[in-house]
Amino acid sequence: MLSFNKYILYPSAMNKSPLLIILFLVSVFFAADLSAQDRLLGQIDFPNSGAQDAQADFTEGVLYLHNFEYEDAARAFRRAQEKDPGFALAYYGEAKTHNHPIWMQQNRTAAMKVLTQLGATIKERQAKAPTQREKDYLYSLEILYGNTPESKDKSKQERDFLYRDYMKQLHEKYPADDEITTFYGLSILGTAHQGRDYAIYMRAAAELFDVWNKNQKHPGAAHYLIHSFDDPAHAPLGLPMAKSYADIAPSAAHAQHMTSHIFLALGMWDDVINANIIARDVQVARQNELKERTTVCGHYTWWLLYGYLQEGAINDAENVLTKCHARVKDGATSSENWHFAIMKAHHITDTQNWKDINQWDTAFSPQINGARNYFFAKGYAAVKSGNIEEARSNLSKLSQTPKEVERDIQIKQLEGLILMEEGHIEEGFKVINEAIHRESELPIDFGPPTIVKPSYELLGDVLLETGKYEEAVDAYQKQLERTPKRRRTMEGIKKAANTQ
Repeated sequence: MLSFNKYILYPSAMNKSPLLIILFLVSVFFAADLSAQDRLLGQIDFPNSGAQDAQADFTEGVLYLHNFEYEDAARAFRRAQEKDPGFALAYYGEAKTHNHPIWMQQNRTAAMKVLTQLGATIKERQAKAPTQREKDYLYSLEILYGNTPESKDKSKQERDFLYRDYMKQLHEKYPADDEITTFYGLSILGTAHQGRDYAIYMRAAAELFDVWNKNQKHPGAAHYLIHSFDDPAHAPLGLPMAKSYADIAPSAAHAQHMTSHIFLALGMWDDVINANIIARDVQVARQNELKERTTVCGHYTWWLLYGYLQEGAINDAENVLTKCHARVKDGATSSENWHFAIMKAHHITDTQNWKDINQWDTAFSPQINGARNYFFAKGYAAVKSGNIEEARSNLSKLSQTPKEVERDIQIKQLEGLILMEEGHIEEGFKVINEAIHRESELPIDFGPPTIVKPSYELLGDVLLETGKYEEAVDAYQKQLERTPKRRRTMEGIKKAANTQ
């Protein structure tokens, strides 16, 4: 069996030669049947009272947990339970896989199903933990999942704050416990319920740096610091973690992808592309190992397509989109529909190939996940092609999609463009500026823009078309503050400068 440790080529070397990319892909192919002991997921020290033969699986579970590979983490924790049925922290670990703080997701029912296997009540579960420290770990989940007097009947958001406060107490009680410190940092990030909040993120980073400075192979410290810094203003602080994280956990697809959060925030498009090629292929290798359907319309392929578009590699972007389109036509999941819609929308709006709007078409209703960007792109292409009737039809469908702030912004964008196309220039500008005001109030995206035609860029385009070149440059510059080195925005600046 080939081992990642011996044969893997790390992403930091990937830019140097196409041959290295080929060798990496070959290593992934041969690594598809890796045993648990061969997987490289990072290094931690988590002393516990579990049986010796359950330790490797337990540690793998915690490592997968830090890498947000939740299903693999749950499998590892269940293996640890089989080897030591009384291993309290193995149940703690599996129950924790049903809470996803950064994604603001929690499945309390599934978590409680795990915990009740350990014991029917808090008292019974506490009795199974041999040490006070392990009892404290377990009790943190009782708070998180609403089982304690102070957390019972509270909303998830309220419980997130209670859990964070309890983790702070544990951090003060066990200051040398890096796992408690790391989970405390993550619990802070998990309270940013309204999106990116710099004060919350910097507070989390301050705690996580303690672990990073001691152990730069810790996947959680690297991972959560990247989340703390993945915006244009703070991304330089996360660059050391981004350059290290792929090497720390080469067997975790999410770790390979996470590096691109920093690269995208800095406009490092080659690195965004390479990171997501590797993430996609590590994911596919693992899916093949598990005999699962491989992902061609997902998070990593979306970021990959966006990276190709920013690099100007249009044919490569088309290949990614074509594979996703074939999957959608063949019966897609809700997630696949969402990713297909946003990938197509990015491709059309960024390439400005309006005639291609029907090339990757499928049956979409306003209630299908992702319909917002699907109908916006069709409406936008119709405006740019001079087909106002088609634009209004898609604006109507866009208005029927589930209500959200992003939808309302895109409605304003289309309304403004239609008004301008009909000759109502000043009124059109007013409506587009309303979209800008709404979008400016939103936190900066964690990745590619989910409003696929960013509003300041749209304003720059219409200012350019109406001969207001200096104002166009100003609008484009404001867009670059939110999306550094975005190709279409920089092309707009160049065109406006050359036209003056």
